[in-house]
Amino acid sequence: MEAIAVLLGLVVLAIPVGVIYLLVAQSGLRSRITTLEADIARLMADQGDAKPSAAADTKPAVVPDTASKAAVPATKTNKPSEPAAARVIAARKAAEPEQVKSGPSRAQIAMTWLATNWFYVVSALSLALAGLFLVQYGVENGLFPPVARVVAALGFGAALIGAGEVIRRRYGDGPDSATAYIPSVFSGAGLVSLFGAVAAARLMYDLIGVEVAFAGMAAVGLLGVALGWLHGPLLTTVGVVGAFTAPLLVGSTVPPTNWLYLYFGVITAVGLGVDTLRRWAWVSGLSVALGFGMGWLTLEGGGAVLSVGFQVYVIAIAALAILIPARGIWPDHEGLLVTQWVRQPTGPRPGFPTALAAATVALATAGVVWASVVGGAPFWPGIVALVVLFVALAVWSLSGPALQDLAVMPGVGVIGLVGWEGETAGTVLRAFRDTYAETSEADFPLTVTILCAIGFGLSAVAAGRALRPGFGLFWALGAALVAAALAIAIEVTWHPSDVIGAYPWALHAMVLSAAMVVFALRFARVDGADRTRASLFVLSALASISFAFVLILSSAALTVALAVTVLVAALLDRRFDLPLMQVMITVGVVAVGARLIADPGLPWALDAPVWEILLAYGSALAAFVASLWVLRGKSRVTAQLMLDTAAWSTAGTLVSLLLFRALERMTGVDHNATHWAMGLYATIWLGLMTAQLLRLQELGGLMSLVRAVLAGLFGLVGLGALALGLTVFSPILTDWGGNVAGPPVLNTLLVAYLLPALVLAMAAWRVRFHWLRLGLFGAALALASFWAFVAIRHLWQGASGMELYHGFLQPELYSYTVALLAVGAAVFYQSLARSSTILRRAGLAVIGLAVAKVFLIDISGLEGLTRVLSLVVLGLSLAALAWLNRWAQGRVAPQ
Repeated sequence: MEAIAVLLGLVVLAIPVGVIYLLVAQSGLRSRITTLEADIARLMADQGDAKPSAAADTKPAVVPDTASKAAVPATKTNKPSEPAAARVIAARKAAEPEQVKSGPSRAQIAMTWLATNWFYVVSALSLALAGLFLVQYGVENGLFPPVARVVAALGFGAALIGAGEVIRRRYGDGPDSATAYIPSVFSGAGLVSLFGAVAAARLMYDLIGVEVAFAGMAAVGLLGVALGWLHGPLLTTVGVVGAFTAPLLVGSTVPPTNWLYLYFGVITAVGLGVDTLRRWAWVSGLSVALGFGMGWLTLEGGGAVLSVGFQVYVIAIAALAILIPARGIWPDHEGLLVTQWVRQPTGPRPGFPTALAAATVALATAGVVWASVVGGAPFWPGIVALVVLFVALAVWSLSGPALQDLAVMPGVGVIGLVGWEGETAGTVLRAFRDTYAETSEADFPLTVTILCAIGFGLSAVAAGRALRPGFGLFWALGAALVAAALAIAIEVTWHPSDVIGAYPWALHAMVLSAAMVVFALRFARVDGADRTRASLFVLSALASISFAFVLILSSAALTVALAVTVLVAALLDRRFDLPLMQVMITVGVVAVGARLIADPGLPWALDAPVWEILLAYGSALAAFVASLWVLRGKSRVTAQLMLDTAAWSTAGTLVSLLLFRALERMTGVDHNATHWAMGLYATIWLGLMTAQLLRLQELGGLMSLVRAVLAGLFGLVGLGALALGLTVFSPILTDWGGNVAGPPVLNTLLVAYLLPALVLAMAAWRVRFHWLRLGLFGAALALASFWAFVAIRHLWQGASGMELYHGFLQPELYSYTVALLAVGAAVFYQSLARSSTILRRAGLAVIGLAVAKVFLIDISGLEGLTRVLSLVVLGLSLAALAWLNRWAQGRVAPQ
């Protein structure tokens, strides 16, 4: 209780600051009202002056035609006060100084007021504490019986209220009167004494039952509302703060009980009632803040015994904060939603009732979850409390459109509480897991089934709300998500398959998918041509079916099922025109890709039977291609690009894996440590990099950074494998990478180097990023050149003479020269066909390299007529190329 006393001291010290601020604000409001009254009086005087002149203008008179025409509008108008009003407004604007940030601040004004009127605050606190300590004094000294102590406190409070009312009626309570604020001081202290007396009668002496105590507090609360209406904000502040702190003083020796929640709830309702009558927003804020704070202190003092009561209490506070400002059981909150303001914080703000409702719902949701997680509350009462709040908000949003988005918080709270129970292995989860561990003949545990039914119930409520006017798409999205999200939370944290088995748990998902299909049919009939909301439920149904597949199918079968789901989504889009099926197609492509590459992915495919590889990868490829064919002619850019890139990358991966298995069987060498294995790895990962680059340049959006990171990672893995194939496992440098297998040209060198070069060339062809395109093209050209080099060497040296220390044969060197000349001529021809100066220069560079090789290397090994004939052919070829180069320059120069 010492900690509670310290907290009480802090609250008492905070009271003067709040009172000062409120009084200063009220003083400014009164000044504005005085100015407004003066303006109204001046306006009415001007209206009186304008009436005779208007009447005089209507008398016949001899005036020029133009003057009479000009006077007609003035005689016909029924608003002779408009010129006077305009003059008053103009005079006020001229008299008002420009708004500049100068003068004393609010803190300085508050300190000035406190220096002058501090005794009002001290007086209010002293009188309030006097009534409370009167009871405590009687207890400590045993002077009076309990009934007399309570009656004395009641009499003291009534006397203070009566004195304050007499002073207000006789001498006034205005800021200019000599008795300013004194009636509020007396009446506020009297209210605190009355609340303390009722609390003492119930908490300390048990003189009255809960019903009588509640009736007494309600009566005191109503009296506080009436007095607050008459006396102003000072009385309300003293009454509210004093009432909340009364149990801490009179009941310091009594353990906290659930009855305190009822007491604090009544005080909170009183504060909200004052606000709804006088529209003092700060009263509601103060009441709700103290209500949640005192409820939390009560739970901390009472422990787990009070946790369920605390959950009911915070839900009740949220309901009071929504309903009392609306003055009815149907809220009337209108205007901007809180989420709309969060998206644009610099724009208009929601109304105070909406902001108050959002804050209380958030605090109530957090309080329920906190009480279950930390406070020791049972699991099911917390779930029930959040479900009740969700349903209430769904119903209330019909008349209060500004409350539409608040149901998200209790919905998320349900999912979070279920997940937390699973993470911490709470009592409900332990009982669920121990069902068959202790008794093998036990009945089927229904815990998970009940939770799934709750999720379906929330979706059904949201779907029913979506069928009513207002924010139908928002509620339809919630209906499609909440049940599926709850099922995912159960799967991730509870692992029901370990208890009830995979098939029964998958049956839950299938039932959920059937329910989503029913919702989709209903919304399709209601919405007609607009299939957006129906698409959401179709997506949820497909996701539930996929989830069931994940639970019961093997690795290959699951991949096939997911690929078929992608095709089904495309067919549904084609048949019913459901644009949102793009989402399912995109997610499905990503899911299938993850299974083909990561889990179980390539490690599984390297050891699985060939027929399973064909089943998994072939089915995925067929589904992607079929989906592309189904979507032909429809404007589905995202889905078509995802399917296109997935088809190419899956085809490349499948071909690479089949080559893996074929070469492994042909060579009998471990596929993980060969040059051709590195080339196939590089082909797969570079193909995946290309797919991400194409999606990045075509789609953009929020996933751009993710796609860029994935492209970088895939590219690093592919280039790393390629670097290993060119160095550590290269057949011309070491024998670690295995011997070249196969006939000339059509051998493992083609798989190791030319295949990844083709992938890089395809990437350079389709990617539009300029510098990246040049880099990819350069890498492809260099890799293809290296393949040509090692292929020629294998042609002349064979598999056993591939390493460079064996030297070069003369025909081999001449073959390199011929290859260079052929490549140079091909590039030069392309320069003519494309009128490209860059290609022409590249072709000349390759030819120059061949010439240099001839003179520096080849000629030293030639003899006799072979040397002469070679030089003659080379000279004639170069002369012809020189003439062709001049001719090409002449064609390109005019352009």
